[in-house]
Amino acid sequence: MRGYSVWNYSPYRPLNQIEQTTLPYICRLAPKETTVELEWLDCGCVGRHYVNYRVYSSSENFTRLELTDRIATIEGLVPESDYELYVEREDGSGRSDTRLFRTGAAVGTVVNYLHPEDESYSFSGRYLCSPSLVMLPSGGLLAAMDVFAGQSPQNLTLLFRSDDGGLHWRYVTELFPCFWGKLFCHRGELYMLATSTEYGSLIIGKSQDEGQTWSAPMTILPGGGCTGQGPHKAPMPVIEANGRLYTAIDYGSWKSGGHANGLLSIATEADLLVTDNWLCTSFLPFDENWEGAAIGKGGGLEGNAVVGPDGEIYNVLRYQMANCVPAYGKAVVLKGDRTNPEAPLTFQWFAEFNGGSNSKFDLLYDKRSAVYWAIVSEVVDETKPTQRNVLSLAMSRDLRTFSIVKRLLDYRHEDADAVGFQYVSFLIDGDDILYLSRTAINQAHNMHDSNYITFHRIERFRQYLDS
Repeated sequence: MRGYSVWNYSPYRPLNQIEQTTLPYICRLAPKETTVELEWLDCGCVGRHYVNYRVYSSSENFTRLELTDRIATIEGLVPESDYELYVEREDGSGRSDTRLFRTGAAVGTVVNYLHPEDESYSFSGRYLCSPSLVMLPSGGLLAAMDVFAGQSPQNLTLLFRSDDGGLHWRYVTELFPCFWGKLFCHRGELYMLATSTEYGSLIIGKSQDEGQTWSAPMTILPGGGCTGQGPHKAPMPVIEANGRLYTAIDYGSWKSGGHANGLLSIATEADLLVTDNWLCTSFLPFDENWEGAAIGKGGGLEGNAVVGPDGEIYNVLRYQMANCVPAYGKAVVLKGDRTNPEAPLTFQWFAEFNGGSNSKFDLLYDKRSAVYWAIVSEVVDETKPTQRNVLSLAMSRDLRTFSIVKRLLDYRHEDADAVGFQYVSFLIDGDDILYLSRTAINQAHNMHDSNYITFHRIERFRQYLDS
């Protein structure tokens, strides 16, 4: 066994399962109400292959279909039912893991699906998380998601690509170790900024072929791992301003009592893979005595680097306030120093923002409308301040007051503990917004532990200005 000098695998398997990398591999599932689309590969055989499927845990015989392409659709399935399937070689020399899926009406376009009882990625986790969306220099779309579960390693990221504006998605590769990853392009090159695991080292790598292959990642900041304190980051925006790239970063852990907040930056002309080129502010802990703070123990998390109306650099953060009074409705706004990238952030104000608390949100400035746009988990039932079953489009002109202008997915009629649309990653494409959602629906483990990553488009989003 040779050492491995790059970041990508197709597929990744732990070293004690390395023989599985030459067996058939189901790399993508996309179930709908009565169908499922599957994508597969086999690095160890070019002969004929078959897919076998049946209702999950039933005694009935498997139905067997020949696979004539790397992508296949099974039709005529029973709605709202669990199925199992596997791909095998005609000669019987190898078969894939048994994969699980559940039929049901989906939202948007399914990029990928993972059944909560599917053990295929148990070396990393059981649920899909951390969606990140980027438009490639060629115009294609690249989507990333990691595989997580509490008390699990949480270190695998899956990549998928669309070349038709998000209508269809195809498997690309996998990154290991990679968690909480943010895809972004800079000077025509593709990067992934991530951690090695929950609270692991902050790392960065580059692809020169739009995500097919990746350089070995470089460490920017050391981590503490899931049992200690370390860098924390969701796939938050990376922006360019004042000759630098900026992104928000946190430090701490839930177990240690919360997170302090900072900004990470680098000169735009610097080599992003030279870790000494990166600068980070010191980390500012939350202060319950800040003017306007809710009563109770709260904190800031998962901030958005953004240029304010005054040209200064700000970090607009989710305000974790579910155990406070009030329990929702604000975001934390901190300010950086654009002349000194290592200077500590300073508290500025709490924004009035339904959707700015208790869940991650993406925030982007749109020059054409001169407005800040966000996609958020809106609270429509004040008795459920952590609900994520209503996804909405919000806007602000001043980073002080945000208003909801369009409800995108309104499932308030569904159990808020079972359904969630959350952790959106979005980009502006001309007149439209394109976004990925971490979606929990159709008997997900719960609203937090999602089983889908779904793609969506908001057409002519500026029509909702001040609506």
